[in-house]
Amino acid sequence: MDLQNQSHCSICMTKDSCPTVRSQTKLMNILIDRRNPQAVQSIFDSLIEGGHKPSLITYTILLAALTIQKNFSSIHSIISQVEENGLKPDLIFFKAVIKAFSKCGNIEEAMETFWKMRESGLKPTTSIYISLIRGYATAGKPEESLRLIDLMSLERNVKPDLRTYNFLVRAWCKKKNKAEAWNVVNKMIASGMQPEAFTYNAIATAYSQNEETDQAEGMILEMQKNGVQPNEFTCSIVVSGYHKEGRTKEALRFVYRMKDLGICPNLVMFNSLIKGFVDTMDRDGVNEVLSLMEEFRVKPDVITFSTIMNAWSSAGFMGKCREIFDDMVKAGIQPDIYTYSILAKGYVRAQEPEKAEELLTIVIKSGSHPNDVIFTTVINGWCRAGRMDYAIKIFDQMCEYGVSPNLKTFEALIRGYSEAKQPWKAEELLQVMEEYEVHPEKSTIFLVAEAWHATGLTKEAYRILGTVHSKEQETETTKDIPIGSLKKPYNKQTTTAFNSNLLQIPSVVTGDEKWSALSLKKGRMVQRDAHLDCSRFTTKSMRLPLGCKFGARGPIVCRKQCQGQLGIYGQLTHSCKVVFLN
Repeated sequence: MDLQNQSHCSICMTKDSCPTVRSQTKLMNILIDRRNPQAVQSIFDSLIEGGHKPSLITYTILLAALTIQKNFSSIHSIISQVEENGLKPDLIFFKAVIKAFSKCGNIEEAMETFWKMRESGLKPTTSIYISLIRGYATAGKPEESLRLIDLMSLERNVKPDLRTYNFLVRAWCKKKNKAEAWNVVNKMIASGMQPEAFTYNAIATAYSQNEETDQAEGMILEMQKNGVQPNEFTCSIVVSGYHKEGRTKEALRFVYRMKDLGICPNLVMFNSLIKGFVDTMDRDGVNEVLSLMEEFRVKPDVITFSTIMNAWSSAGFMGKCREIFDDMVKAGIQPDIYTYSILAKGYVRAQEPEKAEELLTIVIKSGSHPNDVIFTTVINGWCRAGRMDYAIKIFDQMCEYGVSPNLKTFEALIRGYSEAKQPWKAEELLQVMEEYEVHPEKSTIFLVAEAWHATGLTKEAYRILGTVHSKEQETETTKDIPIGSLKKPYNKQTTTAFNSNLLQIPSVVTGDEKWSALSLKKGRMVQRDAHLDCSRFTTKSMRLPLGCKFGARGPIVCRKQCQGQLGIYGQLTHSCKVVFLN
């Protein structure tokens, strides 16, 4: 914004008030009240372009508009223009400047303006002190704010309001200094003001975040003693605090107490209780919460249903899990991608990847945009079943839909090729990861090394491990790492659960299982019957050099022939070792 002012208006050239400037300034003020600060700047610019000389009030309103927009770059320019035009700043202009500096975090210049104002003989108002107090609190210096409150006590007719005290209480709580927060509360009471629910809630939140939820609950007695009624937010602080501490039974006890307080628990509270009891496998606790929901007439949402679905899915009862899903749809609750992912993961656990893929198709046909989680889940399912052709087909579909594969996606495929005794394809994936800007971790490299080791090619496994050492510039040799310790089973997933009248959770929830013997057997059968193929995936998104194919007589790996086609494999060897894979 150009604030250069070369006046061509004959009235503005005199000391008389220009009617155009007056009317446009009035309009600017109206626009501020209507919360349209952008238009204020446009009107000011038109005044300058029309050769008019803005008044001090005009500059003050412009500064207020810029402050609302958090456009603080012109503060100094406006101050300079006021001085160059011979305008003497008044109390309102000083107030606008102090507020602007305080809002932008430049509290030092805000204080400089404050002292300059006092030197000019103007007395600060309550709102000016409040701007400075909040500025220091926002800057993480509430101790300076307290000094300003003490300074206010020396003035006549100025004192901090309730919002300012609350602002200070919250500032001390953010610094985890509850003692000083209580000091502010005592100052508030000494000044004749009564704390409100917001005041106590700020301190209760600090207790809760510090895992002192008992103290947070004790705030309710303090509130009642001072005639302040706890509200829903007060109760949510306590419930969530107990939940985070893993004390779900205490949270449930407090929900019963809410009846006496005349406050109805909300859905978020109930969902956190359900999750807490599910995490501890407490079926009775979940059922008790569901009964309470009915008593308070709080209807479950997609999170409630998904939590209970996850419990059934983790326990391996996919029929019940699907039943809960169908009940949710009948209740008019739209499943989200997380809900579909729970079902898909359950089907993968149950060794039914075809059903997981059906869910993916439903998501796509419904117009929803599938995410990397559900795609990776389906890919993982086919890899576990030993059907790498299906896994790659889903990978292609994932890329076609513009969903970027992640590290878990590639590690699932690497494991799949490892089980299929095709380590060269597992290694090829490292290059594909580069194309998608996915960086392999140590665990990824170890998986590829294990793929080679599983086929008996120990030297190739050491070669892969050598890439980890060369990157880290370690002095120890790769043989210091025992090959046998490289296997990385599927991680167990932390599960959550849920329930209703029909939605009862199973009494025992099991963790995720490793690949079953059946799936491994299927993988070996597929690998034994299929031709070993070193060729690149047939996806358009993976255009790499065509590798070698072996005939149907037997699964033979010719190291020179395979490695010669793959650019990521290091130096070629001159010998060709033949290894028979069992």
